[in-house]
Amino acid sequence: MQVKGKRIFMFVLMLVQCAFIVTFVLCVEYDNNAKPNIDKNLQGSESAQGKTPENGRVMQTYPSFQDVHVMIYIGFGFLMTFLKRYGYSAVSINLLLASFCAQWAIIVRAAISGNWTVGVMEMLTADFAAATILISFGAVLGKTGPLQLLIMACIEIVLAQVNEHIGVHILHTADVGESMFIHAFGAYFGLAVARVLYSEDIERASGKEGAVYHSDLFSMIGTVFLWLYWPSFNGGAVEGDQQHRAFVNTYLSLLACTVTTFIVSSLVDKRGKFDMVHIQNATLAGGVAVGTSAHMPIQPWGAMLLGTAAGIISVLGYKYLTPLMASKLRIHDTCGVNNLHGMPGILAAIGGAVAAAMSSKETWGNSLYSIFTAMEPTMMNTTMTTNAMTANVTEVMGRSAMEQGGYQMAALCLTLAIAIVGGVITGFILKIPFLDNPTGDLLFDDTDQWNVADEGFPNSGELPLNGKSGDGKSRDDTQIPML
Repeated sequence: MQVKGKRIFMFVLMLVQCAFIVTFVLCVEYDNNAKPNIDKNLQGSESAQGKTPENGRVMQTYPSFQDVHVMIYIGFGFLMTFLKRYGYSAVSINLLLASFCAQWAIIVRAAISGNWTVGVMEMLTADFAAATILISFGAVLGKTGPLQLLIMACIEIVLAQVNEHIGVHILHTADVGESMFIHAFGAYFGLAVARVLYSEDIERASGKEGAVYHSDLFSMIGTVFLWLYWPSFNGGAVEGDQQHRAFVNTYLSLLACTVTTFIVSSLVDKRGKFDMVHIQNATLAGGVAVGTSAHMPIQPWGAMLLGTAAGIISVLGYKYLTPLMASKLRIHDTCGVNNLHGMPGILAAIGGAVAAAMSSKETWGNSLYSIFTAMEPTMMNTTMTTNAMTANVTEVMGRSAMEQGGYQMAALCLTLAIAIVGGVITGFILKIPFLDNPTGDLLFDDTDQWNVADEGFPNSGELPLNGKSGDGKSRDDTQIPML
C-alpha cells in the first residue's frame, strides 16, 4: 500500500469517525437507567440512588458484557496471530475494526429500531455486531488492506443488522447465541468476499501464510479466552432460567467438542499426532453449534451431542474441505471460518429448528412462549401469560411446533442468501483499483503497514519454501486456522 493509499485510508477513517461523533451529538442519548436523576422529590430514595429494579437488571448484564468484550478484543484478536509475518495486523486491525464496528452498529441498530439510546444492553449488542465482521475478517486475513476492511465493515454491519431484524422481529425466530445471525452470516459473507478477491498471487504467497512455533502459541491465547467466556456469549442477552440453561448447555457442548477434537485430530493424522490448527479452532465449534438452542431445554445430553458433532465436522473440514475449496472453488479461507463458524452455525440452526419442531407445552411449560413468542396460543388464560407477555410480543400467532421449526429454517436460508449475495457484491466493490488490494509480496505481511521490530521477525530469506515447516511438513497440508 503506497503512501498515497495510506493517506486516503486515514482521511476516510477520520471523516467517518467525525460523522459518528456528530450523529451521537444529534441523536443518541443515555438509556433511561443511565440518566442522572434530577427529580428533587426523589432525593435520598432508592430510586434517586439508582437502585431501581431496572438498574439491578442492567448490573446483572454487565458481567456478561465484560466477558463478551474480552472475547472480541483478546479472543478474536489473538486467535488470528498464527501467521508468522502478520501478527501486528491480526491483533491490531482486529482492535480497530471492533472499535469502528461497535459505533457503527449502535447507529444502524438505532435507525432500524427507532431507539436512539445507549445502555449496557446496547453495548452488548454492539459487540455482537462487531463479532460478525471479525469472523469475515478471518476469511480475508492477510489479503485485504485497511481501507478495504473499513468499506467491508460498513456494508456488512448494515446487511447483518437488517437480516437479524427480519429474523427476530418479522419471522419471530429464536437464536440466542446468534449462530445464524452472527456466525453463519459472518462466515459466508467473508467467504463470498474471499472468492471474488481470489488471485493466483495468494497461492504463490503460501510461504508466508504458515505459522512458526511462537505464533501458534499466541493463537492459543485467543482460543483459551474464547473457550472460557463462550457461555456468556450465548447466554448474555437473556435472563432467568433461559440464561441458566444457556450457560450449562454451552459449557457441556464445549467440553464434549474439545475431547472429540483431540480424538479426531489424532485419527486423521497418519502418525497419530495432534494438529495445532485443529486444537486452536475446532475446540471452539461446540460453542457455535449450541448457540441457537442454548436457552432451550434440549437436555444436557443434547448439548453434548451437538458439541460432539461440531468437533467432528470442524476437524474434518480443516483436514479435507479447506484445501478442496481452495483448489476447486478458488475460495481461499485464511482462518478456516467455514469450519469454525460456517458449518457449526448451520448445525446450530438445524438443531434449533428440530428443537422447535419437537417442543410442547407439556415438556417446556410456559418457557415455550418466552422462547418462541409466535407459538403463544391465540386464546390464553391470563394466568399463563406471565413469561410470554414480558417477551415483547407484538402479535399473537398461535404457530404450531412444526410451523415454528419451518420458520427457523427459513431464517437460516434467508441469512445464507443475504450473506452470500451481499458478500459477492462487496467483493467487487473492494476490487476498485484505488483501494490498493495487497498483491505479491504485500500479502500476509506486516512490513507494508507497520514499523516492524528487526529482532524476531522472519526475514524473507528465513521463510520456508513452499510453506514447509522444519520437519518438511506443510501447514497447508495439515490445515489452515480459523477465526
